[in-house]
Amino acid sequence: MDRTREYAAIIRRVIEHYAQFKPAYGEIEIETVFDDKVGHYELMYVGWNRKERVHGAIIHVDLRGDKVWIQHDGTERGIAEDLLEAGIPREHIVLAFHSPEVRQHTDFAVA
Repeated sequence: MDRTREYAAIIRRVIEHYAQFKPAYGEIEIETVFDDKVGHYELMYVGWNRKERVHGAIIHVDLRGDKVWIQHDGTERGIAEDLLEAGIPREHIVLAFHSPEVRQHTDFAVA
């Protein structure tokens, strides 16, 4: 299995794991959005919490070349830790939710 397919499978498994946990509030549906063709993976919350609309990404990860770009991470633990434990090397994970100036001070890839 090539690296891109391997990483896509890992990302899917991690997101599917988080998709099992329903929020403790509101009438919220959990949606997974997987697009292997362009390397785009999301976990979305959609619904209502009382009179407030809930709609947004909890997790957003993109595959760009041989790198995993974490665009948004709304988890408590941090999805990067899950990806590391699943076998994706630190140097192949970009914390894209940080500016490039901040990324250079992390233990992860800059770009």
